[in-house]
Amino acid sequence: MKKQEILAIIKAGNFNKIKFAVADIDGVLRGKYIHKDKFFNAVDNGLGFCDVIFGWDCADKCYENSEITGWHTGYPDAKAEIAMETFRQIPWEENTPFFLGDFSNDPKYADAVCSRTLLKRIARQSEEMGFKPIFSQEFEWFNFQGTPSEIAASNYTDLQPITPGMFGYSILRSSLNHAFFNDLFELLQQFDIPLEGMHTETGPGVIEATVIYDDILAAADKALLFKSAVKEIAYRHNFVATFMAKWNKNLPGCGGHIHQSLWDLDKKQNLFFNSESDTKMSQTMQYYIAGLLKCLPEILPMFAPNPNSYKRLCGGDWAPRTLTWGIDNRTCAVRAIPGSEKSTRIELRVPGSDTNAYLALGASLAAGLYGIKNKLPLEIAPTTGNGYLETGKGVLPDSLEKATKKMAESEIANELFGEAFVKHFTLTREWECQQSDKNDSQWELKRYFEII
Repeated sequence: MKKQEILAIIKAGNFNKIKFAVADIDGVLRGKYIHKDKFFNAVDNGLGFCDVIFGWDCADKCYENSEITGWHTGYPDAKAEIAMETFRQIPWEENTPFFLGDFSNDPKYADAVCSRTLLKRIARQSEEMGFKPIFSQEFEWFNFQGTPSEIAASNYTDLQPITPGMFGYSILRSSLNHAFFNDLFELLQQFDIPLEGMHTETGPGVIEATVIYDDILAAADKALLFKSAVKEIAYRHNFVATFMAKWNKNLPGCGGHIHQSLWDLDKKQNLFFNSESDTKMSQTMQYYIAGLLKCLPEILPMFAPNPNSYKRLCGGDWAPRTLTWGIDNRTCAVRAIPGSEKSTRIELRVPGSDTNAYLALGASLAAGLYGIKNKLPLEIAPTTGNGYLETGKGVLPDSLEKATKKMAESEIANELFGEAFVKHFTLTREWECQQSDKNDSQWELKRYFEII
């Protein structure tokens, strides 16, 4: 929809407010309602937004190690831009107009802290190389009975999933909460986040859904909005949804797998597909996989951003920790899915559902492009058995502390994302490590259960 068409809809609509949001470094959407007169002015002139959103963590505690903003700067306004292409209306809020934004036109924040701007930059580099990146993220998440207040009052004990038992792909269990399933599918469609599929997953109260693929920036927008929308729709049913990577050590974790392919700029040819190859994999696809495997250990915090993330990456339960790839092998870090020209793609299985989609999708694309630029040979043989056991090919860092230290010192990370971003982001991950409370066994649930 063109800009003037969007403005006409809002002018003619029977509403006085607009909802607007930007993503912080954790992928949490921070937003506000604004009068539509202010919106019309902001379309051309931008919108002031307190830069504290880049100076605090997911619990609103101000960083003490941030240089870009803090008490020492007085937390001034940053200049947010409204991304007109993200326009949609919220069906569960009387069709209130909604927009995402970023800080791409504010030089202080664009390169160092704005994750959406970083993704735009990487996507632009891809197109300059002749590649149109087509992506989608799929999510697994747990759902619990009760309100946020009730769950917090229980100190996150005796949590009651919306369904009992380990019922993956269960038609029976999805019927138990048919109204919730129906609202998720239909309301997300109306909110311009169409789902390719949705089903119960292994674990009590677990659902998995895949958002239909799109250009990478639109796919990341939809991924962030998907998580927020699911939580809001869950509230309507007296449920709470959590996207924690591993809320319970005895249950499977929650993946945020990233499907990806590169097409020509007209989106007519899948450049990962080669009809003449025995595997149907092009040389470009092989370079891309080699880039992912090379870069993964250097940039892991962008795929596993919290201490809790590493409880999922334990080598089993559908979450990889080895530097492996295989053809249609779900035990590997990289699952190659060669098929038809339309469907040939890669699934990166390392990310959890607790990611910032702008960072996770951007990091995946940047790593793949690194492989193409440097024509990295795919020297690691494909895994045909259990990839969790193939530790000889390399193993990912097993804690956020180790992964952050490696990224902070990485020449590859600085090349892919720029020194300003790497410095700020790794400082925030160091801070995140420091927030652990060894005297409180529930600290991860209190911190990540609802917000992340």
